[in-house]
Amino acid sequence: MPASTTPPTTRTSIIRQSARQLRNAGKYNRHSPLLNKNPSFSITTMSSQSRQTLSLAEYTPHFLPAHQLPEALGTRLWQQYGRQISVEFPSPKTGGQWRLTSLGWVGHIPLHPDFHLRLQPKTPLANLFGMMTYAYRLRSWRWLDGLTTSASLPEFYEQLARLLAERVLLRARQGLRRDYVSREASLPFLRGRLNLAAALRQPPAVTLPCRYQEQTTDTTDNQILAWTLWLVAHSPLLSDSTRLLLRRAFWTLHGLVRLRPVLPWECLDRPYDRLNLDYAPLHAICRFFLTHTGPDHQSGGEPMWPFLVDMARLYELFVAEWLQAHLPAAYTLKAQEQVSFDDGALRLRIDLALYHAAGASPLAVLDTKYKLAAQPTAEDVTQIVAYAQAKQCAQAILIYPAPLARPFHIRVGQVQVRALPFALDGDLEAGGEWLLAQLALV
Repeated sequence: MPASTTPPTTRTSIIRQSARQLRNAGKYNRHSPLLNKNPSFSITTMSSQSRQTLSLAEYTPHFLPAHQLPEALGTRLWQQYGRQISVEFPSPKTGGQWRLTSLGWVGHIPLHPDFHLRLQPKTPLANLFGMMTYAYRLRSWRWLDGLTTSASLPEFYEQLARLLAERVLLRARQGLRRDYVSREASLPFLRGRLNLAAALRQPPAVTLPCRYQEQTTDTTDNQILAWTLWLVAHSPLLSDSTRLLLRRAFWTLHGLVRLRPVLPWECLDRPYDRLNLDYAPLHAICRFFLTHTGPDHQSGGEPMWPFLVDMARLYELFVAEWLQAHLPAAYTLKAQEQVSFDDGALRLRIDLALYHAAGASPLAVLDTKYKLAAQPTAEDVTQIVAYAQAKQCAQAILIYPAPLARPFHIRVGQVQVRALPFALDGDLEAGGEWLLAQLALV
């Protein structure tokens, strides 16, 4: 599967848009004329206020009468969320109705203060939350127990947000992590070491150019927390009490930590020691929020962040983390290994490569496919065979979220290609153990 990393230009635009939202925060206009609040514009009410929501299930077309969705909102949905939702405008083809289809994403889109969309998963909620706790490494800390029993996706989001805020407040009471940073300044007294080169260049003065170390709380560890708290506090999924708690936690950092946009990868592979080990679960939670909570597409007003989960990417992360946690000690798993074709003209990344601990070449390459299919497509088979040949590997395995209509096991040249399920509709642990057994590792 090609790498799913965010292009630099996209990352830059996200940061710029986030910075604009920082400047615009607090200027929310509650009287936007975009929505006409006549009685016909009624789908389902989310709260006691005028907000309304439309629920869409994964890959299930939903038809909506033309008068229930203003054309301006439909156009915005098509332009800004076309990757997540297929939008077909009212036409004779659609019977004069809107035809909306969720394209394998789950979450929440605040299209307008008065109109939101909820993208529902086909996977049982308990399994969805189980996938998230594996994918974002949230299973290692007992104080996160109970997340998988949430009754809805908004409840899961809110519960995780409260846990983050409470833990940040606890850490702030204990004292934030400090690091030493190097400073240079001209001082009326000697501090640290004299900057001899600078002293010799300037005429005699009453100050001394010094180099010294200074403690600061404005570290990356704390900047990750501050940005995530600020970001999540603007989510429309939160109750007032949780939003207040997040703001309390944010204000404990205000003035001590610089607020800057943070990207999800900054939460990975951070150095921890006995003084900041308790930051590890906080950064894991932050990574989850930063991955799935992004800038909205409105240029002004109070920011309302969409919460969106790409189920294909989540499935890939989940399978990788589950196998990493359960593989026998004699095996190792490498994710997102890069392979090159045509002397580097084309570079792709393999989802997973399975190695024997003592081997230099992989035993098998694995590619996750988050889709329901009767049989693998020719494109899927061609792709994974190319991966296997590039790694000089004889086994290639396609992993699907549900069993295929019939077993699939073919030979392409020297490569054996199999399709196996890691099923999401039953017990996740049982599904993983079945996959391990099919891989002949247990």
